[in-house]
Amino acid sequence: MKKAKSDYAVSIVVYVFIIGFALICLIPFLLVLSSSFTDQASLNQNGYQLWPEVFSTAAYSMLFKSGTIVPAYGVTIFVTVVGTVLSMLVTCACAYALSCKSMYYRRALSMIIYFTMLFNGGLVPTYLWVTKYLHLSDSLWSLILPSLVNAWNLLLMRNFFNGIPEALSESARIDGANDMKILFKIILPVSLPGIATIGLFYALAYWNEWYKALLYIHTEWKYPLQYLIMQIQKNIQYVQQNAAQAGVVTDGLIPAETVQMATAIVTIGPIILLYPFLQKYFVQGLTVGSVKG
Repeated sequence: MKKAKSDYAVSIVVYVFIIGFALICLIPFLLVLSSSFTDQASLNQNGYQLWPEVFSTAAYSMLFKSGTIVPAYGVTIFVTVVGTVLSMLVTCACAYALSCKSMYYRRALSMIIYFTMLFNGGLVPTYLWVTKYLHLSDSLWSLILPSLVNAWNLLLMRNFFNGIPEALSESARIDGANDMKILFKIILPVSLPGIATIGLFYALAYWNEWYKALLYIHTEWKYPLQYLIMQIQKNIQYVQQNAAQAGVVTDGLIPAETVQMATAIVTIGPIILLYPFLQKYFVQGLTVGSVKG
């Protein structure tokens, strides 16, 4: 069936609007990228531009000259990958148990889990628990295990599992499948939108984590990327403050703003590459999981 001319006109207008909106959203990122390759003095004089007035790699040189960025990248990737996988395994297993109507006290357990979203033990008890009782001080596992399960993600995954027809698991149970086989062979394969959505939430949380490194990590080569970059920025601010107190003019000599732009580019890269692969599942998983159950 051929489309009418009015349909083509509407399609053209919609595509033009979407492309224009995408380009508008891309402009801030291009400004950050351009500023990271701009000389600090030129940035102070001319402001932010889409193309560097004076090209410079001083910001990236300051970031990478210490030789700690690459190990920090490795630590962050390890924490993100291992943490996301373990979190998804535990979250899916708990969510499946809470979604089973045959489980005793599942509503009470769901309420207890929800209660942890409103109240928690606080910083001091958590710190003592991780360092004194779990003995995870200065261990990479201190960046993973305390964040292993997020209550909101768990309840969201449970709601998504509640939307799956119960007849699927009942038919598999009649054929002799146990809960482990039902979860991995029946439930998870039809839950890709929910898994992709919750997995992205966990990956972003692990990738951007720096506060736990401040509390528990003391060895330099174990610093994650976000914490190391925060330290670099603090060192630059410290130098600027001391120079200002001493009356030394540092305008353009210290690439403070360009380093901030370079850190944004360095840290955001893997997430930009990951999100397009999960985008088609993201909206569906979020909306279905938030409405069902």
